[in-house]
Amino acid sequence: MRMLRPLWQPPSLPAGGVRQMRIVATGMLIAMAALFIAARAIGDVHPAVPFIQSFAEAAMVGGLADWFAVTALFRHPLGLPIPHTAIIPRNKDRIGDTLAIFLRDNFLTPVVVARRMRRLDVASAAGRFLSQPGGGDGRLRLGASRLAADLLEGLDQERLGGMAKAALAQRLRALNIGPLAGQALDAAMRDGRHAPVLDGIVKWAGRTLEANDHLIRQMVHDRAGSIMRWTGLDERLSNAIIDGLQKLLDEMADDPGHPLRAKAEEGLRTLAHDLQFDKTMQAKVARVRDEIIDNPAMQRWIDGLWEQARSGLLRAARDPQAAVAGRLGEALQQLGETLQGDRRLKAMINRFTRRAAVGAAASYGDGIVKLVSETVRGWDARTVTSRLENAVGRDLQYIRINGTLVGGLVGLAIHTIDILL
Repeated sequence: MRMLRPLWQPPSLPAGGVRQMRIVATGMLIAMAALFIAARAIGDVHPAVPFIQSFAEAAMVGGLADWFAVTALFRHPLGLPIPHTAIIPRNKDRIGDTLAIFLRDNFLTPVVVARRMRRLDVASAAGRFLSQPGGGDGRLRLGASRLAADLLEGLDQERLGGMAKAALAQRLRALNIGPLAGQALDAAMRDGRHAPVLDGIVKWAGRTLEANDHLIRQMVHDRAGSIMRWTGLDERLSNAIIDGLQKLLDEMADDPGHPLRAKAEEGLRTLAHDLQFDKTMQAKVARVRDEIIDNPAMQRWIDGLWEQARSGLLRAARDPQAAVAGRLGEALQQLGETLQGDRRLKAMINRFTRRAAVGAAASYGDGIVKLVSETVRGWDARTVTSRLENAVGRDLQYIRINGTLVGGLVGLAIHTIDILL
């Protein structure tokens, strides 16, 4: 139902100007009473006086009727316990329940939320916001950044850091590294990416042998008999062992099809298979993983990782323009353009947003409705009356003013018709 515009509306008053509007409406009623008394006092000195008297008389009736109606909403007129007055204080619980039911039936049911969410293109809105990082006055971004910075600084850093580090350690422990490592090794061997690794191992073995040949010589010398040492055979045996090992490593480095390389590749394939399917091997890898996580050096690394992340978040929150000026800004802008141009991604995000909103309405709608109802029930009658009167009191005073004017015009019309007939 369309609301009628008032016949007369005084200049807009600041919020909370109920008292001023009440003075205006009451002043008009008093003015009509004074006009009526003056018209009766001067009598028929002029043909227009009866019209003025009829206007003032009907205006008083209209103004008084609307004053009674408006006052009866919030309190007893003149303090008299007239039936069906002080309607809002006496029915505040029913009003709260009705408001809660209205919210539930019109806003918080999954069907209504789903229907309203179909009209929203959240992905495009987010895309426009991200693709124009410097657009607008930046108040939204600055406000969000200040809020994020205040939240980060206001939280208990030790507890928050402990929670973050515990969550990271828990995620690392939950990671089944064995199958992942096995799949990575298997894929590397299929593509031949393991060959440079084997070459590096062979070269490292050659350099290690060359740097530590004295250990082999000493080992052979200590275990050789006195006759071999006296004849110098221990030295010749040491040279033969070292030369043989060096020749073997050189052949492995030069010949990709060397039998020992084939054996090594076979061992790698077996390791890749065991990492993926052997529970015993996976358990061994898991124990190694847990030992690494429990190592103090690893814990210090996790601590440093959290501090770096927190410092980075604070820097980005305190200076959002700098945060979106570099590669991050380019990535966000590209993401925004993708959100606007990729129909499949846009549809997926909008569908996810719609499902999340519908799920929230289904899970928390009744709780919100109950909160509204219980909050209104918890207010006393004076609180309810004061808040509603402050919210709609000015408009109700407009009703009084218009009632006075409309009543006067109706009285004038009736008097005119009476004269004409």
